Amino acid sequence: MKTTCDALILGLGAIGSAALYQLAKQGQKVLGVDQFSPPHIYGSSHGETRIIRQAIGEGEGYTPLSVRAYELWKEIEGYSGQRLFTQTGGLVIDNGSSKKYIAQTDFFTNTVTSAKKYHIPHHLLNANELRYQFPQFNVNDNAKGFYEYTAGFLYPEQCITSQMTLAKQHGAIIHKNEKIEYFRQTPYSTVYVKTNQGHYEVKNLILCAGSWISQLLNPSYSHLFTPTRQISFWFGIRDNLDYFSPQTCPIFIMKGIDQPFYGFPAIQGLEKGVKIARGNFGDSTGADTINRHVSPKEISNMFQGISRYLPGLDARCIKTATCLYTLTPDNHFIIDWYPEIPSVLLVSPCSGHGFKYSAAIGEVVAQLVMNGSSECDISRFGLSRFNP
Repeated sequence: MKTTCDALILGLGAIGSAALYQLAKQGQKVLGVDQFSPPHIYGSSHGETRIIRQAIGEGEGYTPLSVRAYELWKEIEGYSGQRLFTQTGGLVIDNGSSKKYIAQTDFFTNTVTSAKKYHIPHHLLNANELRYQFPQFNVNDNAKGFYEYTAGFLYPEQCITSQMTLAKQHGAIIHKNEKIEYFRQTPYSTVYVKTNQGHYEVKNLILCAGSWISQLLNPSYSHLFTPTRQISFWFGIRDNLDYFSPQTCPIFIMKGIDQPFYGFPAIQGLEKGVKIARGNFGDSTGADTINRHVSPKEISNMFQGISRYLPGLDARCIKTATCLYTLTPDNHFIIDWYPEIPSVLLVSPCSGHGFKYSAAIGEVVAQLVMNGSSECDISRFGLSRFNP
């Protein structure tokens, strides 16, 4: 069978659409395949907004990826003519009372360390300064805050659409609503890929399938990927919209007494509310069996957990959305060649914090496929750390 393309990218969410664009931009013959019609609501790359920041609480090693992603998002905005990023500033608040936190790390300390190491513009605040500068938030007397000037949010659906459009302009082919059945290595060191609509022989297969990736790997590796159910809530604004407009309200990440949570300004005004989500991880689920229904009890529990910190919101839940986070055992990324088939690249089920970096990860994928190495240090994302 004749080789179909240089690379087939499976999954066209945040990472896949970025890899498709970056490879096509470099003149590679590339095919993108998705079992749905992206951007869609079934994976991990929807919900109107995604936080972007450069001082990274999950670990300072992510900051170079984020810095590069900022450059690429601006480039993609320019080429596409679409607005993809809004800078609001970003506020991390530590109330000092909860043992659980985002990705089970000392998020606040890591954030400050990263900002100092990479000279990210920021300032630190005590409790009184937080109350004065950000009256939207009710904080404890021992609270401390970190404000990053360049933080803000991305529009995920527009990001995906823009990169797919640009990729097509550079010659990429996109197949939507096509599901992979299996893949295997050929005697010629290429990869044979069978889908429900056809079959392909490709030089490289890039697996960006998110929560579906474990279904495609053998058990020695599939156990490293755990899909979890996440919920976003949009709560109504009680009275003062000015407190929550993008002009006055930063994106925020708060370590509360009961649970960590994060949120966004009201990007569509009073009627659409303020988006809030938990900062810890939900229950494990199947990618195809996730419960998309959000119960009244889940809504009530979420509001009870945040209401003391955001008194300007009311219990009226305007809407909800569910998505999938795919966790690795240490909550860090995987970007590495699949040991079973060396021409297959496993790319970054992101443990809930990957969208902000996705433009840069797409560039990393292009460099790995074309050059065998990346300009960005991705050694921390290798499979060998798990000893499968």
